[in-house]
Amino acid sequence: MNYLLAILAGAVQGLTEFLPISSTGHLIIFEKIFGISQTEFGLAFDASLHLGTLLAICLFFYKDYFQVFNPKNGLIAKLVVGTLPAVFFGLILETQIETTFRQTWIVGLSLILFSFVFILAEKLGRQIKTKEKTTIVDSLAVGLFQSLALIPGISRSGSTISAGLFLGLKREEAAKFAFILAGPVIAGAGLKKFFEVISAQQFGSGDLNFFLVGMISSAIFGYLTIKYFLKYLSTKTLYPFVIYRVVLGLILLVASLT
Repeated sequence: MNYLLAILAGAVQGLTEFLPISSTGHLIIFEKIFGISQTEFGLAFDASLHLGTLLAICLFFYKDYFQVFNPKNGLIAKLVVGTLPAVFFGLILETQIETTFRQTWIVGLSLILFSFVFILAEKLGRQIKTKEKTTIVDSLAVGLFQSLALIPGISRSGSTISAGLFLGLKREEAAKFAFILAGPVIAGAGLKKFFEVISAQQFGSGDLNFFLVGMISSAIFGYLTIKYFLKYLSTKTLYPFVIYRVVLGLILLVASLT
């Protein structure tokens, strides 16, 4: 397989995992455009790219994750509680996630409908809290929103940032909290799926190198996206992403009907 294709796919994953526009939805579109087989490569390739963004999160927030070992801040409890909803629904809906949900029209519809949640979050969010002021209940709420992102097109970052805004977090703080909570989910889901598919299928060294190149590309672009997206959110809103999501969603819905 073409290594340039792997670099491009990694760039798509690294950018869209942290921007509120749905990484899974964009990878489905990418794989359809370039003819990457969903049954042969799609799921394993997606998993390897997600592991790249996991590396980006770990590198960017390593100081925060080290705080897990400090019992005074309660981060370990927040991570566990915030992770459980996505794990629970992910296991229940695993078959649908890998088959039924991976359709263009579902991606398009999700992009459009969840954009209205962004608008509500921007209008209703008080933006007075920092992530250090979050509670276990806040973590559960963000975790429930994160589980919605199992549907392609909704966006893990978009759903969790929206939850943070509803809870009164400042926009940039909501993103930081969302990204930190996303780490365990991406780790669990990505590693599980990657090793399942790799162990069940025969891949050559070239295929595995393809996955590795995509993973590295995803990590690099993911790290840069986190850095500059957080700066963006310190002064600007989610509204430009609403416009992008609606336009792309309409294009996908029209394309799925023709």
